[in-house]
Amino acid sequence: MDIGVHTPPLYGESFEDALAYLHGIGVDAVEPGVGGYPGDTHMPRGEYLNDDDAQAELHDLLDEYEMRISALATHNNPLHPDDDTAAEADTELREAVELADQLGVDTVTCFSGLPAGGPNDEVPNWVTAPWPGEHADAHEYQWEEVAIPYWSDLAEHAADHGVDLAIEMHPNMLVYEPTGMLRLREATNERVGANFDPSHLYWQGIDVTDAIRFLGEHDAIHHFHAKDTKVYDAKARYKGVLDTTPYDEEPDRSWLFRSVGYGHGEEHWKDIVSTLRMVGYDGALSIEHEDSLTSSNEGLEKAVGILQRAIFREQPGEAYWA
Repeated sequence: MDIGVHTPPLYGESFEDALAYLHGIGVDAVEPGVGGYPGDTHMPRGEYLNDDDAQAELHDLLDEYEMRISALATHNNPLHPDDDTAAEADTELREAVELADQLGVDTVTCFSGLPAGGPNDEVPNWVTAPWPGEHADAHEYQWEEVAIPYWSDLAEHAADHGVDLAIEMHPNMLVYEPTGMLRLREATNERVGANFDPSHLYWQGIDVTDAIRFLGEHDAIHHFHAKDTKVYDAKARYKGVLDTTPYDEEPDRSWLFRSVGYGHGEEHWKDIVSTLRMVGYDGALSIEHEDSLTSSNEGLEKAVGILQRAIFREQPGEAYWA
C-alpha cells in the first residue's frame, strides 16, 4: 500500500511545488483533478490528452519527486437532466479515461451522477424512501431508463482503454451506499467499482469495515479515499444526520468531515487498512482533505502521520504457524 493525496487543497501552489511538498512529508501518490468539481488546476486535461511531449514532461516531473498517479479525478453529474450539463460531464469522463490510458494510469475516480425523477423534470432528484409510490417509480426510472444504459456504454469505453471507473458512493448521487454500488457493477461490467470513501458512510450509520468486506467479496474496490467524519451526537439526537446546515457553520452541524484520526482513532484506521488487505486491496490510500477545523497542510500532515503507522509496505510472508 502507499499513501496518496487528492490535490485540490494544494491548488494555491504549482503542481511541481505541490509534488515537492508532498514528497517531503512522505506521500507516494497523487490523485489530480482533470475536470468536474475537483477542477483541473494541476493537470488541465486538454494540455495532456494526445500530446506525447507534455506527457513525457509529466512523467519526468513525477519521477523527480518519486511520485505516481493513483487515479485521475473528475467528479461530476453525467446523468443530469440538463443536456448541456450532462454532455460536459460525459466528455470529461470519457476524456479522463482516454488520458489515463495514455499515461499508464489504471483508474479514474468519479461520481455515479444523479438523474431527475422523470423524463420531464429539470433538476436531479435524490430518492431516499419508497413511499409515496411515485418515489419508488422515480427511483426505478433513474436506474433502468437512465443510469444503467449510460453506465453500460461508459463501462465499455473504459474496458476498451483498460481503465477502471472508481465511483465514490456519495449522498445526492444515485450510488451512495454499497448495495447500490454492487447493483451498478452487476448491471455493467467489472471496470465499474468503488472509490471507497468512508466519510460518507459513517454518518449514514454504515459499518465501514463490514462495507469493505461486502464490496471486497466482489472485487469491487478500485481506489480508496482516506477521509474521516465525526458525528456529533448532541446535535444528531434531535436533528438527525440529514443535515442541510452549511459546512462552515460547524457548531450547528450534526456531523463534519474530519482529517484522518479526528473522527475515528488510529486503532480504527489500522482496522480499515487490515480489512483492505484482507480483501486484496493494496493500492493507494488517497487523502482527501475537507476538514474545516484545520488548515490543508496541517490536516494533510496529521493524516499522513497516522497512515504511515497504519499501512503495510511489505507483502505478508508465509504463515509458518498455520
